[in-house]
Amino acid sequence: MSPTSGRQQPRLWPLFAGGFLGPFGGAVTNTMLPELATGLGSDLQTAASAVTWYMLPFCAALLFSGSLAQRWGRGRTIRGGFAVYLAASLVCIFAALLPSVAVVPAFMAGRALQGIGNAFTTPVLVSLLAEFVPREKLGASLGMFAAMQAAGQAFSPLVGGVSADVDYRLAFVVTGLAALVLAVVTPTGRAGSTTGPTNWRALANPRLVQSSLVGFAAQVTATGVTVLAALIATDRFGLSPTVRGLVVAFYGVAGLFSGKLAGRLSDRFGIRTMGVASLLVLGASMALVGLAPWVVLLLLLVGLIGATGTAGRILTNTLALRSTPENTGGATSFTMAVQFLGSAIVPALLPLYAVSPATATVAAGSVTVLGGLVALVPVKPARASET
Repeated sequence: MSPTSGRQQPRLWPLFAGGFLGPFGGAVTNTMLPELATGLGSDLQTAASAVTWYMLPFCAALLFSGSLAQRWGRGRTIRGGFAVYLAASLVCIFAALLPSVAVVPAFMAGRALQGIGNAFTTPVLVSLLAEFVPREKLGASLGMFAAMQAAGQAFSPLVGGVSADVDYRLAFVVTGLAALVLAVVTPTGRAGSTTGPTNWRALANPRLVQSSLVGFAAQVTATGVTVLAALIATDRFGLSPTVRGLVVAFYGVAGLFSGKLAGRLSDRFGIRTMGVASLLVLGASMALVGLAPWVVLLLLLVGLIGATGTAGRILTNTLALRSTPENTGGATSFTMAVQFLGSAIVPALLPLYAVSPATATVAAGSVTVLGGLVALVPVKPARASET
């Protein structure tokens, strides 16, 4: 897994673009639900399940996708993943042309295939970054990757809304074309070859448990803020849906523009030091969201969560990569699977929100602060060098 040396630096922009595509494709249906329901001949609740049909296969496949990539070869795996994503996008585009009884099942099958395709690309992209980028610059590259993930989450509502005004299928034309381009241009280097039998046993180590718990804790706030801040914007400040969407989008915008700085600071002060500090600020900011008396303060807190969340992702990805040198792909994908389970518990915050907004945001923020404390626990290194 040593970085590339003695030859020209591979192009990295396809890796960052791939990081954008994952969360973008997952959330692109969120702002087109009425139009999607009409196009599928279904109701709003059925259309909303498009996110579930994407996320559940995505999380399930993440449990083993990275390890299989180690065995099959990362280059072959990532191109296969983008090919599946392209095929899935085509299914979503043409599902409406089928007989009415088959439209919804076909579309949801396409969404499930998109999730599976993403599971075989996102963790491999992180592994490729670790291979191509010198160790002393890895923080900056992981920061850019995290920033692009935040950007995908931020801009998917915009593209989804614009597509819905024209034709909801336009969004899947965009994802399909992106997958096609990335399948062709993503570099593989020596990652194109197989690595032999997958070392599944290596994944049973305490450092991987640590990285997974940290990722889970950070994701509770990363997802929770998009739900709770939107509710507060409506219930407390009476904001319109458009303005409410802009408030939530500031999370991704802040993450995008802070990514490079977060990466550089991580390289300068140490990824663990920067990451733990960011998680503590992330959790505290989330706790304060429920107490914000002004819209401006709510917006600033959402932006701070976006910025510190980017640094938190750098820490999570680094801990995963260093936890299991024998199976970096498996470690990364397993960590991501547990991380996204943090999104799954966010609905449990809604009963707490009914008690008071502050109760829900403090609960979410406390989980993230605990994640920062977990990251401080010394665990026997998998190898000698440690940042």
